[in-house]
Amino acid sequence: MSSSIREQISAIRASLPSCVRLIAVTKQVPPEQIRAAYAAGIRDFGESRIQETASKQAQLQDLVGVTWHLIGHLQTNKAKKALEQFQWIHSVDNLQLAQRLDQLAQQLGVSPQVCLQVKILPDPLKFGWTVPELLTDLSTLDQYKNLQIQGLMTIPPLGLTDTEILDVFNQTNNLATEIQGQNWSHLKMQHLSMGMSEDYKLAVRAGATMVRLGTIIFGDRS
Repeated sequence: MSSSIREQISAIRASLPSCVRLIAVTKQVPPEQIRAAYAAGIRDFGESRIQETASKQAQLQDLVGVTWHLIGHLQTNKAKKALEQFQWIHSVDNLQLAQRLDQLAQQLGVSPQVCLQVKILPDPLKFGWTVPELLTDLSTLDQYKNLQIQGLMTIPPLGLTDTEILDVFNQTNNLATEIQGQNWSHLKMQHLSMGMSEDYKLAVRAGATMVRLGTIIFGDRS
């Protein structure tokens, strides 16, 4: 298994521009497979659940130089734990959560990197700001000085064609460019967290700087 993980990572790396950060999504992946990915050079790991991550982090304390990315929906009541466990939070999906994270980050003396999750198309299955909501909330978000807001994250709805998926990613890039052009004090739009195993090549074409890949590295999980 570890040799196939290494081969997959090597093949993916060869296909990615050097400026794109590969995040290995390790939800439901056992620690020994995470170690195999680490041995293959991965240092960025993405998880969706606080409790599952805590258990793995306890078993992987000897791995140095690892960055943990929260990529799943975060409930406000788990914000403190998220800040204690993750250096990046890709799924900041509403103003109330951003405010809570900012308050707690100040109390904890941390300065997490975050992405704002946006819904380019209506999708009842996904969390995130609609584009008009996000544009309205930017002036408030710009006041949250304890968060390092670094860019946008998006997940296209299920069932789209490749052309439609690419359009979602391009629109996300255009939105980031629009926000960057407004010259906010604390909002940076340096990163686009877009693309998973089945669509990451489209995301890269549209300017993704971070791709979140699980199945293509570790195989199907239960």
